[in-house]
Amino acid sequence: MVAQEVFWRSKSLQEMTPSEWESLCDGCALCCLHKLEDEDTQEVFYTSVVCHLLDFDTCRCTRYEDRCKLVPDCVKLTPQDVDDFHWLPPSCSYRLIHEGKDLPEWHPLLSGRQETVIEAEASVLSWYEVKDDEIEVEDYVDYIIE
Repeated sequence: MVAQEVFWRSKSLQEMTPSEWESLCDGCALCCLHKLEDEDTQEVFYTSVVCHLLDFDTCRCTRYEDRCKLVPDCVKLTPQDVDDFHWLPPSCSYRLIHEGKDLPEWHPLLSGRQETVIEAEASVLSWYEVKDDEIEVEDYVDYIIE
């Protein structure tokens, strides 16, 4: 019997169904860390400031469907935006697939368990220091991750 090719190896991001697209998210929530961009160089700097909507037990957004209304600068990733994915962390599944790489072994699509991203210490829980509703925006620069 021949093993069926998994969708992320046989389809481009643009060819994926909405459910396939959503399932690629590993739940790391690293995209929920606030980022600062140098206006001159367009270089993106990650901070250890995390969105206040993050559930720290599940590492998921507590208001996922409404997140862009509640947090105006929240980014909704779409297949049409793949060329702009350079700002995503190197471990991000969307970025990995776009770059022709495979998913890490801790990805829930491979492990069969959502918790493996946290167990592998690949989630935002290993990085964040403070929630965005606990400090002023102008203080984010003090939390840039080196």
